[in-house]
Amino acid sequence: MKVLLTGAAGQLGQALIAAKPTGVELVACGRAELNLADPQACRDAVQLHRPDWVLNAGAYTAVDKAESEPELAHAVNAGAPTAFAEALAGLDLGEHRQGRLLQVSTDFVFNGAQGWPYRPEQPLDPLGVYGASKAAGEAAALRLPGSRVLRTSWVYGPVGHNFCLTMLRLHRQRAQSGDVLGVVADQVGCPTSTTSLALACWRALGLSLAAVAEANLPRILHWSDAGAATWYDFAVAIGELGVALGLLKQAAVVQPLSTADYPTPAQRPSYSLLDCTTSRSRLGLVPQHWREALFAVLSKCSRCSPVT
Repeated sequence: MKVLLTGAAGQLGQALIAAKPTGVELVACGRAELNLADPQACRDAVQLHRPDWVLNAGAYTAVDKAESEPELAHAVNAGAPTAFAEALAGLDLGEHRQGRLLQVSTDFVFNGAQGWPYRPEQPLDPLGVYGASKAAGEAAALRLPGSRVLRTSWVYGPVGHNFCLTMLRLHRQRAQSGDVLGVVADQVGCPTSTTSLALACWRALGLSLAAVAEANLPRILHWSDAGAATWYDFAVAIGELGVALGLLKQAAVVQPLSTADYPTPAQRPSYSLLDCTTSRSRLGLVPQHWREALFAVLSKCSRCSPVT
């Protein structure tokens, strides 16, 4: 099986490369190799590499900046999957096979108003440009027969730019200065490690599953680690585990803030927990609680160069 991976240099892309199953021929494209804002470049990549799957892990993820750059956000998050789907639809791989697309998406396609976990089949109602662009990307992917969408939430890992690594840095700085660390405590979701998300993505392609199981996979899947948290809970846990693992000498005092206390250009859903029950069962994966997954990620950080 041949897979064209986008976003290869990002935190999820690196985890996907590390977790590549045996027997997969992987064409890994970062931003330097493939500009996702260029639809012709996306179509050309499909024609050149002729993949069985495009695993679209690349995205415009600057949630607040998207409010002032809507054209770029839509070009990457909606235009690229549209171009991939169009090119794959016209790609004849022989033996009645057609290329397919796995579009990685987000909890931000929901408005967060309902207060209980969102099921995959629920209607979308994004609050901002980022969520709207990802919702449009989902629609494009689902127009291609056999393709899938995998939604996730609060992604972080031991590399790249993410909340976890930012909090480690801020814990160190605020503990040294004696200042408190303010973090929003009224937005609920679930942190998801790139390690577990990468495994779910590979399973979503039908790899390591019996053919009958693959045929029964839903077209829209949800994946996050287990449990629920606020950003405040996540930040406190990062400090506690950072100290336990020797990444921090001391954790900063974390002060809970309301969303109103910390205004941002983009509105966030106040509750974006995903119902992953069916997806976990169909993918054959047992999730870790997010604190266990966080410990594993921070353990990898402890073996790398110190966080500054």
